[in-house]
Amino acid sequence: MVFKISNPNEIDCEKLMSVYEESNRENAAVFYPQITNEAEAIKAVEIEYCRYIKEEFLNGGNIYYVLEENGKWVCALRLYLIRERFYYLEALETMPKLRNKGYATGLLTEMINELKTSGKFTIYDCVSKKNISSLCAHKKCGFKIIDENGFDHVQNEIDDGCYGLEYSY
Repeated sequence: MVFKISNPNEIDCEKLMSVYEESNRENAAVFYPQITNEAEAIKAVEIEYCRYIKEEFLNGGNIYYVLEENGKWVCALRLYLIRERFYYLEALETMPKLRNKGYATGLLTEMINELKTSGKFTIYDCVSKKNISSLCAHKKCGFKIIDENGFDHVQNEIDDGCYGLEYSY
């Protein structure tokens, strides 16, 4: 089942953090290098991530999409509203032990179908040139590579380690 979350009170941080477990571990070393205890650094990342989602991201038309299976959140993504009917997709992730089973494709498909009910739109995403699984999932859902270097619409910067992908309807 896919959940479309636009209200901060609908976010279950514990379930969400299980989806982003791998990224949180990587981000702990980047954002909290001064915390030498890995578990404490990961907890700091989780706390800040949930604060950001509840206090910043979900204020202003942005949407979190989550795919749930058997009561667990297994795949999620953030969809930023950049301007009317133009979205920036970020943080598409599936729990590591459940990857390559079609969850990301399923979530992307459900999100696209839901957006289609309101008419024309465009979604832009930056995907790492090394992330073949994510590139394949995007392509299966109709995204096309339009830029050799992606543009991060949240940070307003070019990322030469990513492709810029677009879906238009």
